[in-house]
Order: sequence, then C-alpha cells, then structure tokens
Amino acid sequence: MTDDERTAVRRSLAHYKAEIKAELARLEAASSAKEVAGKSIGKHGLVYITMIASLGIIASLYLEEAKIAAVMGLLGSSLTALISMLSNIAGATDKEEKPEFAVINQLIEKLDKLDREEQPMSVDVEGGNVTVKRGDDVITSSADNPKKRG
Repeated sequence: MTDDERTAVRRSLAHYKAEIKAELARLEAASSAKEVAGKSIGKHGLVYITMIASLGIIASLYLEEAKIAAVMGLLGSSLTALISMLSNIAGATDKEEKPEFAVINQLIEKLDKLDREEQPMSVDVEGGNVTVKRGDDVITSSADNPKKRG
C-alpha cells in the first residue's frame, strides 16, 4: 500500500468518524430530558452514592463520637435525597394525583355512601365494660384492656 492510499484510507476513516459523531449528536439532541437523565444516572449515579458513603466511612475514622452522629445524619439525608431525585428522574416512582382530583374522588365516595342504608349500631355498658356493635364489627373496651376487637 502506498502513502497516497494510506492517506486516502485515513481520510475516509476520519470522514466516517465525523459522520458517526454528527449522527450521535443528532440522536442525543432529539432525546427527551428524561432519557438523557436516565443515561446519566446509569453512568454516574452509583459513583455519587459510593462517594457519599465513602465520605461517611472516612469521617467516622477521624471524628469524635459526638460529631459522628451529626455527620452520619447529614450523609443519610443527602443519600436519601439523591436516591429520591434519581428515582424521580428515572420514573421509578408513580406521580401523585393532583390534590383536586383526590378531593373530587373523596366527594364522590361520600355521595355514593349517602344512598346506602347504614347498619344499625348498638352500645352496651356493663360495669366497667363497653361494647360497641355495628354490623359484623364488635369493639370491646374495659378498665383492664382499653381496646379489644372481637
């Protein structure tokens, strides 16, 4: 192979590398923020958690007993916050419903109960014992045992 052929091969390889890098950049630009964050978590999340845990171990070697508890509390809360952020970005946890939907659902449940017949309730008091019955539920309370379900 001559020098001209080698140069031509190198140029074509450089050209292909540039095309591949441009295509990769285009694909990354088209990715959603959630996908990009998920990839970043996969690459770096464990490293961050390991660093925080290592700091706690190193701090426990050099700090006094009274100061270790505070440092460990801070490290624990920072790990919890980091894991929570990572799981929220990755979508591992379900999002809560909006509060107004929860209130509407509660109102619907209450309205559904209004047209139902309620079971009768009875209260029996004998000495220090009180028994409350409603349908199949029976609750007994006495001076010896404040709450006992039967």
